[in-house]
Amino acid sequence: MNQSQQYNPSLTNEDLAPIPQSERKWGTWNYAALWISMSLCIPTYMLASSLIGGGMNWWQAVLTILIGNTIVLIPMILNGHAGAKYGIPFPVFVRASFGTKGANIPAMLRAIVACGWFGIQTWIGGASLYNILRAWNTTLPEIDHSSLFPQLLPMICFLVFWMLNMFVVYKGVDSIKKLLVFKAFFLPIAALCLLVWAIVAAKGLGPILDEPSKFNTSTEFFAYFFPALTGMVGFWATLSLNIPDFTRYATSQKAQIKGQIIGLPPAMTFFAFVGVIVTSSTAIIYGHTEWDIVKLAGKFDSKVMVTIAMIGIMISTLATNIAANIVSPANDFANLAPQKINFRIGGYITGIIGVLIFPWKLIADPNGYIFTWLIAYSSLLGPVGGIMIADYYFIRKKELVAADLYRHDGVYGYTHGFNRIAIVALLLGILPNVPGFLLQIKVVSADVFPVWINHLYNYAWFVGFGVSASIYLLLMKNKK
Repeated sequence: MNQSQQYNPSLTNEDLAPIPQSERKWGTWNYAALWISMSLCIPTYMLASSLIGGGMNWWQAVLTILIGNTIVLIPMILNGHAGAKYGIPFPVFVRASFGTKGANIPAMLRAIVACGWFGIQTWIGGASLYNILRAWNTTLPEIDHSSLFPQLLPMICFLVFWMLNMFVVYKGVDSIKKLLVFKAFFLPIAALCLLVWAIVAAKGLGPILDEPSKFNTSTEFFAYFFPALTGMVGFWATLSLNIPDFTRYATSQKAQIKGQIIGLPPAMTFFAFVGVIVTSSTAIIYGHTEWDIVKLAGKFDSKVMVTIAMIGIMISTLATNIAANIVSPANDFANLAPQKINFRIGGYITGIIGVLIFPWKLIADPNGYIFTWLIAYSSLLGPVGGIMIADYYFIRKKELVAADLYRHDGVYGYTHGFNRIAIVALLLGILPNVPGFLLQIKVVSADVFPVWINHLYNYAWFVGFGVSASIYLLLMKNKK
C-alpha cells in the first residue's frame, strides 16, 4: 500500500497531495520571474501612488515600499521552507500548528482576503472597460465612488469583466498562460512608456523630484509613515502565508530563497518608482494628484491611446487575477471539503465573494486603500504568520511528520482536529488591533479607548505577529 492510500480522503485530493521530489522543477529564476510577474500589476502601481496621494514625496514613498518589502521577505522565505522541504501547500502546512480541522480557520482568513483582491482587480478591469466607452462617448460621467453602488453602466462593465474571469476559471488555469506571457512583455514596456510620458509632460524629471512632501514636521511624517509601512507589509501578507503553494515545486531551498530575494524587493521597488514618478508628475501636469492609473489613462487626449491603454490594463489584470487571486483561495476552499470542492468550484466561490466585498469602496481613495483595506487584513494575517513560524521553527525544529498532515489520528489531530492553543493565540493576536479598526471605520469615537490602544492599529501586522507568536510559544512549551 502506498502512502497516498493511507491518507484520510477528507484531507486530500490531487491539488493538496505532496509534490514528489522528481516533479519539483522550479529553479532560482522561476521564482524570480514569478515575483517580477506578480509585482508588475496595477495594485502595485496604486500602492506606490497612494503614498504620494497621502502626502509623501518621491523618495519617502520609494523608501517606504523598499523597507516594507524587505521586511515581508523574511516570513516569505521562512514559510517557504516547509513547502520546499515537504512539497506541501499552505492549507496542509498550517495543519501542523492549527490541527487537521483547525487549519480551515487560517485558510479561510487568507481565502477571504484573496477574494477581496480578486474583487479589486476585477473592478479595475471593469473600470478600464468603462473608460474605453467614455473615450468614445465624452458625455458619460466619471465613476462616482461616493455612493454605496456606482452608476449602472460602470456596474455592468464590472460584471462583464467578472464573467470573463469566471470563463477563464471554467476553461482552467492553463488557459491563462498566453496572457501571462503578454503581461510579462506588455507591462514593463507600458511602465517605461508611462514614465517617459510623465517626464516629458512635466518638462523634465527635475520638477517631479522637487515636488515637496506635504508633511510639515517629522511628527506628521512618522504619524503617516508607520501605518503606511504596515500597509506595505500587508500588501504581501497573503503570499507570506501561502508561499508554500509555490515553493512546493522548488528544486532546492537555495532556489526558492535566492529567487525570492532577486525577484521581490527589486521588482516592487522598480514598479513603485514608476508609480511614484508618474503620480508626482500629475500634480504638475493637472494641478492635482491623480493616484488611480485607470483614471489617469482615461485623461489622455487620443481616443486610440486611451483604448490601447485600457485594453492592456484589462489583459494584464485578467492574467494577474487568475494567477495571484484564484489559485490560492481555490486551494483554501478545497481544504474545506477536498472530495467536493475542486479548483473550478473554488474559483467560482472566490468570484462570488469578490463581488459581495464591495471592491469599488475599498479603492475609492488612497487612505481607504491603505488604512481600511491593507492594514485591516494585515491584522488578521500577521497573527497567523507568527503562529506558523513559531510552530515550525521553535516547536517542530523544521521537522514534520508529513503523513500525519493527512490523517486525523496523527500527531496533528490534537483535540478533535483543533489545536486550541493556536486558536487562542490567534484571537489574542487580533484583539489589540480591533479598537483601532473600529475607529478607522467610524463605528466608535476616538475617546472610547485610550489613545495608545487606538494607535496599535498603525502597527497591526507587527503587533499581531508578535503577540500571537509569543503566546503560542509560551502555551505550547508549558503544555509539554
